[in-house]
Amino acid sequence: MSLPQYIGRFAPSPTGPLHFGSLVCALASYLDAKKCNGTWLLRIEDLDPLRESIRHASTIQDQLDIHGLHWDGEILYQSNRLPHYQDIIEDLKQNNLAFDCDCNRKRVKELGGVYDGQCRNKIKFRGDVSTRLLVAKTEETKIFINDEVFGDYYQDVYRCVGDFILKRRDGFFSYQLASVVDDEKQQITHVVRGSDLLPVTPRQRYLQKCLNYRSLRYAHLPLVVNLDNQKLSKQRKAPALRNKDANKTIWHALNILHQKPPSYLFGAPLDQILSWAVWKWDISLVPTQNQCVINDISSRSAF
Repeated sequence: MSLPQYIGRFAPSPTGPLHFGSLVCALASYLDAKKCNGTWLLRIEDLDPLRESIRHASTIQDQLDIHGLHWDGEILYQSNRLPHYQDIIEDLKQNNLAFDCDCNRKRVKELGGVYDGQCRNKIKFRGDVSTRLLVAKTEETKIFINDEVFGDYYQDVYRCVGDFILKRRDGFFSYQLASVVDDEKQQITHVVRGSDLLPVTPRQRYLQKCLNYRSLRYAHLPLVVNLDNQKLSKQRKAPALRNKDANKTIWHALNILHQKPPSYLFGAPLDQILSWAVWKWDISLVPTQNQCVINDISSRSAF
C-alpha cells in the first residue's frame, strides 16, 4: 500500500508583515514538504477582520516570494469559508456534539480554565452566545501525539480543557475549528508550526475524531525569542522581515533550526542556499529549546 502524498501548509494570520520567527516556521514547513517531494500550500487565516488587513496578506505573499518560499496551487482565504464553518457547527449540533453557551471568560477562568459543561442542556440564554464542542468523559478524550520534534505528548482534553469554543460570542469562528476543517479540505498530511500550538493540538485531534477526519502528523518548532526570552511576535512589535539580503536571512534561519549551514553559503545566491537546505534537511536536528536572536537578525554576519 503506497503512502499518501505529503501535503504541508503555512498558515499565517494577516495581522502584520512576517517577522524572523514567522520565517523560521515557514522555512521549516517548506523544507519538510520539499524534502519529501511534497506539496506546500499557503493558507491565509483571516478570521478576525478587526485585527487583520488584506494589505498584510499581500505583504506576506511578497515576503515569502522574496525569500524563495514559493507555494503550490491557489491560496485559501479562510474569510471565504465562513458559511462552510457554520454548516459544520450545525452538523455537530444535530449530532449532539456541540451546544450554545452564554458563560463568560471570567466564569471559566474561575473554574481554573476547564469548562464544566454548565450550558450543555440549557434552553434559554442571556445575550450573545458562543458555541462549544461537547467533550464527554470517555477514553476518546485521552489524546497521544507523537510529535516529530518533541516526541510523545499526552493530554486528556476532558480533564485539562473541557468543552471548548468553536465559535466565539462575537460571531467569529475559532482557530481550532477553522484549522481542522481546512486541513481536511486541503488534504493536509503534515503540519509544521510553532511549539506554542502544541498544547492545543490534542483539541484538534479530538475534533478530527468527532468529524471523522483523518489524523495528521505534527512537528512543533522551538520558539524564536528575543533577549528577554519573549517570543518574537507582531503583538510585541517584532520588526518585519527586510527584503534586503534575503539569502543571509535564510542562512540565519537554517542556523536557528540547527541545520548547520556551511559558512561558504552565507551570502550565496538564494536558490543555491535553498537547494542545499532541501537536500540536507533533517528534522531530527531541530532543537526543542527556544532559540534567542537579536531583533535585526538579517543584519548579522556569519561569524
